[in-house]
Amino acid sequence: MGILGLSKLIADIAPHAVKEMEIKNYFGRKIAIDASMSLYQFLIAVRSEGAQLVSVDGETTSHLMGTFYRTIRLVENGIKPVYVFDGKPPDMKAHQLNKRAERREEAEKELQKATEAGDTASVDKFNRRLVKVTKQHSEEAKQLLKLMGVPVVDAPCEAEAQCAALVKSGKVFAAATEDMDALTFGAPVLLRHLTFSEARKMPVQEFHLNNVLQGLELKQNEFIDLCILLGCDYCGSIRGVGPKRAIDLIRQHRTLDEVLKNIDTEKYQPPTDWDYERARSLFMEPEVADPKDIELKWTDPDEEGLVKFLCGDRQFNEERVRNGAKKLIKARTGTTQARLDGFFTLTTTPNSKRKAEEDKKNSAKKKTKTGGGGRGRKPK
Repeated sequence: MGILGLSKLIADIAPHAVKEMEIKNYFGRKIAIDASMSLYQFLIAVRSEGAQLVSVDGETTSHLMGTFYRTIRLVENGIKPVYVFDGKPPDMKAHQLNKRAERREEAEKELQKATEAGDTASVDKFNRRLVKVTKQHSEEAKQLLKLMGVPVVDAPCEAEAQCAALVKSGKVFAAATEDMDALTFGAPVLLRHLTFSEARKMPVQEFHLNNVLQGLELKQNEFIDLCILLGCDYCGSIRGVGPKRAIDLIRQHRTLDEVLKNIDTEKYQPPTDWDYERARSLFMEPEVADPKDIELKWTDPDEEGLVKFLCGDRQFNEERVRNGAKKLIKARTGTTQARLDGFFTLTTTPNSKRKAEEDKKNSAKKKTKTGGGGRGRKPK
């Protein structure tokens, strides 16, 4: 779920914090990608276009197709992707996971009704609601990425938190995910739509946390409280408080503790036993692997390993797989040149200083022409 309504709130109040970019702008950048989110997108996209791709045993392979071809496109654009996989979800996320399970049960019932009624539009809608990234999907994707020579990171808990930690440590440039809570975890740069921007012909959205905080007129700890008030994965939110009122309350009172002391809790009812303090702690000090202990290494793909893994039972076309491996090798040799901004820092002389230097030079030239034995005008 991420943070409810946060992207629209930022667009409305701090539009300068969001840039629209093309994928080619990230040439030479290392980017941490929320793997589960990407797999979900691939499963949804293929299901929307028709039947899922399957192996001879009837097992879904859409996630592998998406991971293989989209990763190749990223690498061809000079990007060095790192896929970060979720670990065990925090206990506080149980209520959200239970809600998702309930929604899937409801979707299954509605799907059966739509199927019986021959309502193809509703069948498609409820089918998409049933999409879920399983442990098998993740393990297969990890195996594929390793064969492609792309580094994989197993987060001990939330992938977004681990992505944020990698960005903060300087190991990568940005975190790529659709979940806005990467900003709540403190990622300095967040990229949305990266893995499907070209396919859907939409720009990559680049969020800068410093600009978000500046535009919203909040400090990071206040921003975290705002995100909890908007609605996050770890606890409920106050009934009747929408995005506009949420930011007004945080700007006025600065903490959730003070908000609760100053609002009419009968009109705006907090959830029973609202554990916002623990949610705040999860955002401020998430469980992550120390980036210093994570080695990110990109290698040449294992072409034969890829053919063995994807072809045969998984029914990928061998020629396309081999072509894909060759594209990866070609792209790797073509992106050894680092971004120029990693080597050079462009400096500009302030206009006033530059003008003073030019005036000084001009004055010196005049003295050379009129002084030192030259025939200057005699004083009257």
